[in-house]
Amino acid sequence: MSRSLRLVYFLIAAAVIVLDRLTKLLVAREIELNFGSVIVIPNLFSITHVENSGAAFSLFADWPARVRVPMLVGFSTLAMCVVCYLLWTSARRFTWSGLALALILGGAVGNLYDRIRYGHVTDFLHFYIGPHSWPDFNLADSSIVCGAILLAIDLILVRTPRQSA
Repeated sequence: MSRSLRLVYFLIAAAVIVLDRLTKLLVAREIELNFGSVIVIPNLFSITHVENSGAAFSLFADWPARVRVPMLVGFSTLAMCVVCYLLWTSARRFTWSGLALALILGGAVGNLYDRIRYGHVTDFLHFYIGPHSWPDFNLADSSIVCGAILLAIDLILVRTPRQSA
């Protein structure tokens, strides 16, 4: 069971990576960088094309590249190794935590690829209400956040059986 379950988890991560790459390539090809926008839902959601050299919400974007890039690549690599270890060692039965880790892994690899290859991450999902705007993000970011939420819910709601005295 563990071998086939590991495969399922890693296929989920691979699907996230492929979808992330395809959406970023499509946006880069079809929407002008920093200026183009496709309104999907007026006054709520549009598809844009921006490049984020920092981490989430452009954290560290103004740091020198010689410090920022190795730090972000190192942190991402470490996180991916921990997630892979957890997936590999805990794949005995399907769990929400396993699914969450697969989503986090796929998102981390998707953004790490961009950071290593281009020095930045392509973001394109833009939510806003009037003048209030959420920072642009991408499918990999969404996968990481969904995985983190699933993981938190699973850790909070799943109760372990009490030890008998």
